[in-house]
Amino acid sequence: MNTTQSFSVLRQQAGLSIDKIAHITGYSQREVYRWEKNEVVPRKMVLDQLTRIAQPLSTYGKDSSSFTFIDLFAGIGGMRKAFEELGGRCVFTSEWDKYSRQTYCANFDCDHEIGGDITKIDARDIPSHDILVAGFPCQPFSIAGVSKKNALGKPHGFADKTQGTLFFDVARVIEYHQPKAILLENVKNLQRHDKGKTFAVIKETLTELGYYFDWKIIDAGNWVPQHRERIFIAGFREDCGFSFDRFDLPHGNERPVIETILHPENGMEDEEPPYTVGPLARISDRYTLSDHLWEYLQKYAEKHRAKGNGFGFGLVGPHDVARTLSARYYKDGSEILVKQEGKNPRRLTPRECARLMGFDTPNGNSFVIPVSDTQAYRQFGNAVVVPVVMSVARYMLEYLMDGVSSDQLRFDFGILMADNAVQYG
Repeated sequence: MNTTQSFSVLRQQAGLSIDKIAHITGYSQREVYRWEKNEVVPRKMVLDQLTRIAQPLSTYGKDSSSFTFIDLFAGIGGMRKAFEELGGRCVFTSEWDKYSRQTYCANFDCDHEIGGDITKIDARDIPSHDILVAGFPCQPFSIAGVSKKNALGKPHGFADKTQGTLFFDVARVIEYHQPKAILLENVKNLQRHDKGKTFAVIKETLTELGYYFDWKIIDAGNWVPQHRERIFIAGFREDCGFSFDRFDLPHGNERPVIETILHPENGMEDEEPPYTVGPLARISDRYTLSDHLWEYLQKYAEKHRAKGNGFGFGLVGPHDVARTLSARYYKDGSEILVKQEGKNPRRLTPRECARLMGFDTPNGNSFVIPVSDTQAYRQFGNAVVVPVVMSVARYMLEYLMDGVSSDQLRFDFGILMADNAVQYG
C-alpha cells in the first residue's frame, strides 16, 4: 500500500470527513481532496496523526501502559495519579505554577516535557495521546470566586481574560489531536454560571469538535470524609453510548468520617516533622489556633449568624464529615477545624489534607510534600479527589477498551483499590 493509498484508508478508518481533516490539520479542503485522489503525498505528520486516531486502544492491563494521556492544568497530579493506577502512561504535562510543578515532579516520573503557560504551547508540540484530561481553572466559575470578583468589580467566567478563557486552549488541543476520549473537571457552579450560558458554550464547543459527552456532579463524600461536589465532563470521539446513568457510587451503608484521615497520635505512626513529633507522633502545636485567631473566628461567626448568614467556621469531631477543603485554607483553616480536648481547635496538617484528597491512603504518608505548609494547603485545596477520578476513569475505560468485559474491569479495579488501600470507611 503506497503513501497516498494509506491516506484514503486511514481517513476511512478514523471515520473523518474531508472537511474535518482540513479543519484538524489546517490545510485547505482542496489540498485534502488532492491527498484523497492520490495527486499529492501528504506530510508524514498528517499520516502519523491519522494513524493514531484510527488505532484502537490496546487491551486494558494494570501492569503495563495500555493507553496514553496528557495532563493539562495538572496541579499536583491528582488526575495523573488516577489514570496511571489504571494502566495509563502520561506523555505530556502542563502546569504553570512553579510550586505545584515542584510537588508534581517529586511524586511522578517527569520523563517528558512539562509545559508552563498553556496559552503559549502550540498543539503541534504536544505528543499524540488517547485521552486528554484537564482540570481547567475553576476560580472564574466558583461561587466564592464569582462573589469575590463581583465585590471587586472584576470580570468572571469567560469574561475573565486571565483564567476564564483557558477552556478554549483545551478545545484547541482537542481540535488538533482528536483524542479518543476527554475528561474535564471543574466546580459544581460551572453548570449554573451566568444563568447557564457558560456551560452552554462549553457544550456547544465540544459538540462542534465532534464529541459525544455526558456530565455529572459528583460528591467526593462517597469516597473521602469531605463534602466536595465537582462536575465531571466525559467526552468520546465516537458515539459509544456513554452515559453517567450507570455510574456506581462506592458500596456501603456509611460514608467515611474524618477520624479515618487524622493522625492517631498513639505511636501507630512514625513521627513526621513538622507535622507530628515525638515517640507518639503527636501533632505539632503549630497547627493549634492561637487564642487571638480562635476568638476572632468565633466573633466573626456570631456576627454573621445574627444577620442570618451561614458564614462561619466548620468544627469537626472524629465522626463528622468535613466541609470542602479550599485553596484559602492556609489563611485561617476556618472551613475545617478539628476539635481538641482542653485546648483550641486546630487545622489539619498537610499530611491529613493529602489523605483527605485521596493522594495518600488513610494513615498513609507516601505522597511527597516538598513545599511549605502555605503552598501545600493551596495545592491540596485546588486538587481533585484522586479516588473519585479513578472511579470515573475506570467507568470511562469500560467504553473504550476492546476485549475486556465490564465485569473484568470492575474486578481488576477492585484489586487495584485493594493494593493501594484506597478504601475509606
